[in-house]
Amino acid sequence: MTSKNNNENIAPDQEKDKAAEASKSETKASTETKVETSEPTAPPAAESKPSGAAKAQAEEKQGKRGVKLATVAIVISVLFGGGLTFQMQQKNAEYQAQISALQTQLQQTQNSVQSELAATQQQAIAKATEITHRAETVLAQQQKSIESLQVAVADVKGRRPNDWLLAEADYLVKLAGRKLFLEHDAVSATKLMESADQRIAALNDPSLVPLRKAMANDITKLKTIPLVDREGLVLRITALQQQVDKLPLANALLPEAEQQQKPVVSEDIYDWQDNLLTSLKDFSENFITFRTRDGNVIPLLSPQQHFYLKENIKAKLETAIKAVYVEQQEIYSTALTTADKWSTTFFNQDSNEVKEFNKALELLSSQKVQVDYPVKLETQQNLSDVIRERLRREVTTLVSEDK
Repeated sequence: MTSKNNNENIAPDQEKDKAAEASKSETKASTETKVETSEPTAPPAAESKPSGAAKAQAEEKQGKRGVKLATVAIVISVLFGGGLTFQMQQKNAEYQAQISALQTQLQQTQNSVQSELAATQQQAIAKATEITHRAETVLAQQQKSIESLQVAVADVKGRRPNDWLLAEADYLVKLAGRKLFLEHDAVSATKLMESADQRIAALNDPSLVPLRKAMANDITKLKTIPLVDREGLVLRITALQQQVDKLPLANALLPEAEQQQKPVVSEDIYDWQDNLLTSLKDFSENFITFRTRDGNVIPLLSPQQHFYLKENIKAKLETAIKAVYVEQQEIYSTALTTADKWSTTFFNQDSNEVKEFNKALELLSSQKVQVDYPVKLETQQNLSDVIRERLRREVTTLVSEDK
């Protein structure tokens, strides 16, 4: 913008100078013409004045031209300096952008290095922790092995001649608990407990009296448990299942007919119309009889419905068999009661087979199949405490002797 303005200012000045020079040359030419015309005989000395003025004008023109050239040079130098300054500013901006990019890259590199260092530290800590836990686990296992070996050595070294009876009693008590809680076999559990009590009695150790007392309590509880003949119940229900197909189906059930008094012919002649109607009804009853019954009529079942009825009764009896094994009293009683109800409703109640079938169902539904067993045997914990106490005492004695 500055150079353009300067060029525009310089151009008008040059045009003005050219115009001034043209006017001066014209003036000079006219003057010379006038001099030649007016003074043709003038001496040569007079011609020297105009030449001096021309020199002065020429010098003045050269001075102005020098000033203009100096101004142009200054303007060009200013423009050249501004261009250099602008170029240097652009270079400086580029350098600043490159420095910022390098700083950003350096910061990213530092962050990645720090994150990798932190991840490496965490992995190293996790690995060290895992190795520590593994070493602690191995150490604990070795410690347990040492303790078990000490117990075994103490058991071998300080075993009493009759301690095997105590171990056998412990085995019998545990077996009785499994029979009771897993198989619900109270009879076998009672026998096993009595055998364990005999082993404890054979030790003849007064310190085991509390243990025998706990055994006596457990044996008494086991003997009070009611015995359920599951096999017998299942066999009787199975026999009833096989008998269902042979039961006769009941006929259609009609309500009782009302007793009607037979009309009698009167001896009054004025009742001849009523007597005539009565005689006609009496005569017609020899051919057609009408009886009125009030109530619900239960129709006969179709063969298909009869088949479904028997299969449903069998299914209810099968449900009762399953309830016997799992000791669910409510399901057992409900199944037999439903079967008895269907039998009473749809089978012929005049048949002796149906009567016996219903009696058997009623008798079986009153049986108890659910038994409350003890939650735990007191002898198990007491016997384990006795064995542990004896082993601890023997281990303590063995360690003291080794020291």
